[in-house]
Amino acid sequence: MTFALHPSSLPAVLSPVLTPFMADGNVDHQRLLKHCQWLASNGVGHALFGTNSEANSMSARQKMEALTKLIEGGLDPAHIMSGTGATSIDAAVSMTNHALAHHCAAVLMIPPFYYKDVSDDGLFAYFSEVIQKVGNSALQLYFYNIPAVTKVTLSLSLLDRLVRAYPKTIVGMKDSSGDWAYTESVIKLLAPHGFRVYAGNEAFLLRTMKTGGAGCISATVNMNPKAIATLAANWQDGNAAEQQAALDRVRSVFDKYQMIAGMKTALAFFSKDPDWLRVRPPLMQLSADQQGQLMSELKAIHFDMPGL
Repeated sequence: MTFALHPSSLPAVLSPVLTPFMADGNVDHQRLLKHCQWLASNGVGHALFGTNSEANSMSARQKMEALTKLIEGGLDPAHIMSGTGATSIDAAVSMTNHALAHHCAAVLMIPPFYYKDVSDDGLFAYFSEVIQKVGNSALQLYFYNIPAVTKVTLSLSLLDRLVRAYPKTIVGMKDSSGDWAYTESVIKLLAPHGFRVYAGNEAFLLRTMKTGGAGCISATVNMNPKAIATLAANWQDGNAAEQQAALDRVRSVFDKYQMIAGMKTALAFFSKDPDWLRVRPPLMQLSADQQGQLMSELKAIHFDMPGL
């Protein structure tokens, strides 16, 4: 079966890019650009300012400044999905306008998450107001569904209503629900209308591609970009299941630790750059014992990050 996905310059695999910080808590633009360039050299795009970027520990100003520095540094905006969601409509509009001014291919928008048990009507009103205030036909909006964190559910009926209301603007979703039945339901309902569904974990990549999804935007793309991009490009090959199993082995190691701190530990080790260890409070670095155990487990599966 073929699916009429929205035309997009975005690749099938994007990394929710880790953010390096300086000692004063500001974004380290030089290290961020270098990491993004390494990711691009391994065939993946960039989903900036989401969970793994520690985006909600950053101000709108910091995120907009970082995006400007990346574009000025030569990063291709056609491969960027910039996170612009916020609890404030004004902040979401400002960051979305900034991303559009820099010609980013798309924005990734988390639902407003402070108030719980909000209605579908309230969520519809939020997204509608953002879209109308942006007022730009170039806007390509992807929802970021991560209910374990937001405690906000994007129901199938709400998604269908929004896509029907804004069919040229609302074009996809990153689904980090971890609920394959939900992911599959969204793909089956909306992919025939061009809606692009990215799994939020590469453990679901093969199933997503087989069902008609767009690919994945997954934390450990920061660690293992080439192998994940290879499976997305070759999901119909006879050894696709073996490729998926290899990805799962890497993911299973990082899943044992606080994900962001664990990935930054690996980046610090393989790049020989201890400044990568920094996370923003309330997150904390892994302990020395945890760092040693993580690297021992990665060594046991012969994991490497060539080219850093």
